[in-house]
Amino acid sequence: MTPFALFFVILGLGLIGWLTARTRALAQAATSPVRPNSLPGQHGFYVALWTVLPALAFLVIWSALSPSLVTSTALADPAANVLPASGYEREMILNEARSLAGGSAYGAFFTQSEALAPAFAAAMAKFRWIGAIVALLLAFAGGAFAYSRVSPSLRARTRVERGVMLILLVASLIAILTTLGIFLSLVFESVRFFRVVPVTEFLFGTHWSPQIISAKDPGASLGAVPLFWGTFFIGAVIAMIVAIPFGLMSAIYLTQYAKPGFRRWMKPALEMLAGVPTVVYGYFAALTVGPAIRQVAVMLGMPYASSESALSAGLVMGVMIIPFVSSMADDSIAAVPTSMRDGSLAMGATTNETIRKVLLPAALPGVVAGVLLAVSRAIGETMIVVMAASGAATITLNPFESATTVTKQIVDLLTGEAEFESPKTLAAFALGLTLFAITFLLNVVALNVVKKYREAYE
Repeated sequence: MTPFALFFVILGLGLIGWLTARTRALAQAATSPVRPNSLPGQHGFYVALWTVLPALAFLVIWSALSPSLVTSTALADPAANVLPASGYEREMILNEARSLAGGSAYGAFFTQSEALAPAFAAAMAKFRWIGAIVALLLAFAGGAFAYSRVSPSLRARTRVERGVMLILLVASLIAILTTLGIFLSLVFESVRFFRVVPVTEFLFGTHWSPQIISAKDPGASLGAVPLFWGTFFIGAVIAMIVAIPFGLMSAIYLTQYAKPGFRRWMKPALEMLAGVPTVVYGYFAALTVGPAIRQVAVMLGMPYASSESALSAGLVMGVMIIPFVSSMADDSIAAVPTSMRDGSLAMGATTNETIRKVLLPAALPGVVAGVLLAVSRAIGETMIVVMAASGAATITLNPFESATTVTKQIVDLLTGEAEFESPKTLAAFALGLTLFAITFLLNVVALNVVKKYREAYE
């Protein structure tokens, strides 16, 4: 039985439990001398939860345990005797045999994997049926237990609410644990990197050349300051010079000057920019904006200017994050109490003066929060800088020159052919950890600003 089929069977059993429990609760309510504590539908949900949740919880745990059991069973087969004792080749053969047995591969590179595939297929089928049988037994047992407790005195509503709260808690913990897992994986690999390269050389070094790494002093060519500067220059300077004025002015116009009919279609049209895939922005920057900026640079007397400049990536990135700034500024200006605007106009101030001296100062915390979130979004952008920025790590104030970013270097480091244990590959995790810390701090600051803003007007 496939996992999807088993999942729907369990849901079907839950539906049957809901119907039977509801029917029993209705029958008991008709003959009971006392008023039932819960509604019939709540009794049905009580039985359905007991039917579905234990079985699904077991399947989640079983899906994590069964692969190792399948591998152990397959390795006990005589066909596994020809496998290498250890190493990368052994893992490749096992993965290929597992893929052949699962039907996700149609050919084999290693002859050993073809011989081992039947053992994997038999083990997979065996443990799949074991998981299915145990899950169905848990569903029947849980449903029967809950069905036997259906009575007018059962507080089914309270128990169902607790079950829903448990589901919500598990969902929130999954999100938190996923973030924690990402952070810990970055920390673990970064620690391995910093055992080879000192932290000070990585954070304060000014020479980045991972193509040539000295075995005696690997930190000499892994100084990340040019990457930090390029990320800041492109994402926090050039992009913000574009995004902040246009985003703020569009928000002011839409909230204070635009007619309702125009605002109804203009605001969604502006926010559509946030829905455009970043790879499309990357193509636009690489094929249109970059060559145009190079022509401008040549006209200004810079014949060696590159189309992969910091300006081309920053301009397109700024256009991409205009909706972020505009939306936050729009919400902040709209949240300012109407009495402040009306009072300013009643005192004889013009609309322009009211916007500059009343609305914008009052909405400034929300606008600042939007800018910080936009900066966090910009410095973490990948596709635009991969397609439009250069790979040359330079420290320059000239926007027409080449520059690179942390995200582009992470892509370059992880798409090469270097060994995973090499400093070149591990440097990607150190860069990822640094970028994670920076964006986390920006988000914390932005959330604190928003919290103060809400406290002021709620």
